[in-house]
Amino acid sequence: MPELPEVQTVVNTLYSRVIDKEIIDVEVKRDELIANVSAEEFKTKLVGVKIENVRRRGKYIIIELDNGYYLVGHLRMTGYFFYTQKESKVSKYDCIFFKFKGEDELRLGSKRKFTRIYLVDDLKDAGSLTKLGPEPLSDEFTLDRFKEMIDKRKGKMKPLLLNQRFLAGLGNIYVDEALFLSKIHPLRSADTLKDDEIKRLYYAIVKVLSDGVEHRGTTKWDYVDASGESGSHQNYLMIYDKEGKECSECGTKIEKIRVGGRGTYFCPDCQKQGE
Repeated sequence: MPELPEVQTVVNTLYSRVIDKEIIDVEVKRDELIANVSAEEFKTKLVGVKIENVRRRGKYIIIELDNGYYLVGHLRMTGYFFYTQKESKVSKYDCIFFKFKGEDELRLGSKRKFTRIYLVDDLKDAGSLTKLGPEPLSDEFTLDRFKEMIDKRKGKMKPLLLNQRFLAGLGNIYVDEALFLSKIHPLRSADTLKDDEIKRLYYAIVKVLSDGVEHRGTTKWDYVDASGESGSHQNYLMIYDKEGKECSECGTKIEKIRVGGRGTYFCPDCQKQGE
């Protein structure tokens, strides 16, 4: 599933391509991707409308339109936006086509059909968008704020960091990376963390997400940006998907367990559960 760095990269590659573009037609091949309106209403309210802005909130992509509406996309597993030419080959996974004047179009696709797009005039109607926690790469996410967020929490760290209402944008890959960098076991309870561990975790979260954005996201499987290019952060991962390999810090073999139903990678020496 695309996480904050991947979604931010998609937004970055979309922005310069679609700003001020007018949608002259919409073709819907899989209307189940449209979450809240009919395909006919979706098309009617978009034709003749210009795109004013593209931004991100958590894992959501928000496209602001000049008629007061928003297109809000959540790519989920295997979803993608792809900006291309109309004559370019159509994939069987391309589901919705936003056509512009000239020869350009924006395609929304999904291999496993979990992707959802909303057309709303109020962002509170777009899934859980308005219920997200703070943005970890924004000024609102300070060390003091993070300490307050952790205070009185008793859940295990991995599920807590995956909780989008706690902190927006983190997913399986970057949670494992941040916990490894901060030397915290994924099964540690939040209420057992000391101040220095919270501080390490705070800076680890900021670092792994910032590095992910710098490297244009992690392409382990299907992720590509809006120009069809893969990310390179998979070449810099420290712990994720490295079961059986030697830890870069201590040489111990990396292990994999399941936490909250998610495959989880950790070093049993660097990330001791009792510490």
